[in-house]
Amino acid sequence: MKKCCILLCLMAVVLSLAACRKNDTQARASVSEAESSVAKSTSQPDATERLETVDVSSADMDSTETVSETMTESAGSDEAEGMTESAVMSETEIMPETEPGETAGTETDIQNNTEENEVTNMNVQVGDVVFSATLEENEAVSALVEMMRESPVVIQMSDYSGFEKVGPLGTSLPTSNSQTTTQAGDIVLYNGNQIVIFYGSNSWSYTRLGHIDNLTGWEEALGSGDVTVTFSLE
Repeated sequence: MKKCCILLCLMAVVLSLAACRKNDTQARASVSEAESSVAKSTSQPDATERLETVDVSSADMDSTETVSETMTESAGSDEAEGMTESAVMSETEIMPETEPGETAGTETDIQNNTEENEVTNMNVQVGDVVFSATLEENEAVSALVEMMRESPVVIQMSDYSGFEKVGPLGTSLPTSNSQTTTQAGDIVLYNGNQIVIFYGSNSWSYTRLGHIDNLTGWEEALGSGDVTVTFSLE
C-alpha cells in the first residue's frame, strides 16, 4: 500500500511539472508574438516617416529646380534687355547729330539735283529778242546746263553759207555725233567745241542740243551778219 501511494504521488508530481512546462512554453510563445506585433507596429511608422521624408525631399528638389529655372529665365531676360539697350546706345552713338544748317544744306543739294534733272528748256537771246528752246537729253546738254548754271553763255557767232550761225564755245563738251539733216531752229554742237544755230538746212555729223520752240521772227533776228547770242536757263 505504501508503495502504491508513493507511486501515485510521484506520478502526480510528474504530471504537475509537465503541465507547468507546457504553460511556460505557451507563455513564452505569447510573449514572442506580442514582441513581434510591437516590432511590426513600430516599423510601419518608420516606413511612413521615410515615405514622408522622401516626399518632402522631392518637393524641396522640385522647389529648388523651379527657383533655379526662374532665376535662369530672369537672368536671360535681363541679359537680353541689356543687349537691346546696348544695341540702341551703339546705334545712337554711331548716328551723328545733324545740325540745322547741315539739314538745310542737304535739302538744298537734293533740290538742286532735282532741278538739274528737271531742266528741259533754255533761253536763246539774239540781240534784244529772246526765244525759248527745248533741250535734248544727252551728256553734252548736261555739261552745257552746268555752264549756264554758273553764268549765261555768251557766244559771238558768224554767218556761214547763208543757212547757219556758228561760234566758238571756249571749251569742249562730250559728243554723241550722228549724221543729221538740220532744220531751221535746230541748235547743235559741232566738232565738240562750237555751237551752231540754223535758220536753214544742212546735212552733217552733229550732236543735237535743242530746238527753238517758236520760229516767229527767228530768221529776221539772226540777219545776214555776225550776231551776239546768249544762252541761259529760264
